[in-house]
Amino acid sequence: VRACAEIIQRLSSILHTGFANLRFAALANVGPGSPFLPAAYHAGDGLGFALATEAADLAVKAFAAPSLQAAQSSLLFEVEKHAAALQDVAEYLGREFGGHFGGIDFSLAPFPDAAHSIGAAFETLGVPRLGLHGSLAAAAILAETLDRAKFKHTGFSGLMLPALEDLCLAQRAAEGTLTVKDLLLYSAVCGTGLDTIPLPGDTSADALQAVLLDLAFLAVRLDKPLTARLMPIPGKQSGEPTSFDFAFFANSRVMALDAAPLGGALAGREEITLQPRHRIK
Repeated sequence: VRACAEIIQRLSSILHTGFANLRFAALANVGPGSPFLPAAYHAGDGLGFALATEAADLAVKAFAAPSLQAAQSSLLFEVEKHAAALQDVAEYLGREFGGHFGGIDFSLAPFPDAAHSIGAAFETLGVPRLGLHGSLAAAAILAETLDRAKFKHTGFSGLMLPALEDLCLAQRAAEGTLTVKDLLLYSAVCGTGLDTIPLPGDTSADALQAVLLDLAFLAVRLDKPLTARLMPIPGKQSGEPTSFDFAFFANSRVMALDAAPLGGALAGREEITLQPRHRIK
């Protein structure tokens, strides 16, 4: 945890935009074979591959349904339909080239426009503004629907809420409706953790360590994969606008971070063993 915090802090100053941290993620309980960068890594011998989808538009369309049951049924149908087509092609390619097909990570990754926004899907479902109460329920509904879909799952296969890669998330973060704590809370029922979070440029490694410790313990305790791509932006303070020139980002404002250096035993460098909740007897 400490090493990752120090790397994030050092990477933030390589480019004046803080963009270098887009290429680095701190991983907690993430196994091999996930196809989403920068969390992807390979383990074992031989050729292996998996597929990652960018299909948030399926949720936007499905969640316009008149009831929760209809919304879930519509999304489930669309995910399984597309997954079946992708899986057929991938399994053929695996046989053709002698590679192992690991599966599909159907995490509904967004693109920064309204048609491909997970935040827009939440609000279409009935959340007044993403970040207000009801948002966690929407996240759980979407993630549970993906869990039920029948295909070869790999990686996160959950819900991605990247603050700068989703137009609605970027807008709600800029308004202050959506906070870092909100995104960490939603990760308990879905998600991949804290992704593309713009932070004040003077955020210390000590403060980053506190955030990463929360994320790591959440991942291990719930036995789920979580990541953190935290992006301190040099010279920027909380509330100031971001100015990225990148087609896959929607600009927002720097998000406040309620973190201070840890003290006492939590500030130590020891290795800690934490049992996942379902293993406790």
